[in-house]
Amino acid sequence: MARLDITTIDHGSARTHLVHTDYVNWVILQDDDGVTLVDGGYPGQADAVAESLRRVGSDLSEVQAALLTHAHVDHLGGLARIGRTRSFPIYADPAEVAHARREYLEQADASTIAPIAHRPRVMRWLAGVVRLGVLDKTGIGDAQPLVDPSVLPGRPVAVPTPGHTRGHSAFLVGDGEALISGDALISGHPTVKRRGPQCLGHVFTHDEAANAESVAALRDLDAVILMPGHGPMLCGRLSTFVDQALA
Repeated sequence: MARLDITTIDHGSARTHLVHTDYVNWVILQDDDGVTLVDGGYPGQADAVAESLRRVGSDLSEVQAALLTHAHVDHLGGLARIGRTRSFPIYADPAEVAHARREYLEQADASTIAPIAHRPRVMRWLAGVVRLGVLDKTGIGDAQPLVDPSVLPGRPVAVPTPGHTRGHSAFLVGDGEALISGDALISGHPTVKRRGPQCLGHVFTHDEAANAESVAALRDLDAVILMPGHGPMLCGRLSTFVDQALA
């Protein structure tokens, strides 16, 4: 199995696990009531999701629900494949539900990637993600609008962050200590050399201006741990990360 690094933050009786892989991350929220998954990687990473649960002392039978930061294939795909054999509700921001159900598709495609496909980093990334199912257009037909995620294991709190997709959402966990930022604010991506707080460019982002506005609004949060959709976890003042990303 490919690299699967797990970083755990304890919040009293609850635990938040960032699962970091070479291509994308997901998060496991775990407490006495069970598990909430936040995102689930590419279709080809469904087994890795199950393995990550085993590594934190859980399994798919303990998953009470899953949340989507957004419905791109690298965040939805693993959950869609797991859903073939294991049933649990999957929630997204109301503005993202139709995207999750594949009533429309709002992500990078051949036409947007072609202009940068000659770059060595992009070529290597493409070779990897094609094997993981980046071309899979399967959605989650029964995705549901998110109403109150705080009733789920881990007690997440939704933070709307539209821009990367029109219904993108981040989540505060650990009583606001940590922010699961999805792809609104990341710390690295296989297609770029830069490391540290940043926003994905126009190839991968539906509305860059809206995303920048959403990220700027994160300055007001008190979180000191950033768990991004791509790249390693960051610890420090969120306002500093926002300023670095938007510089």
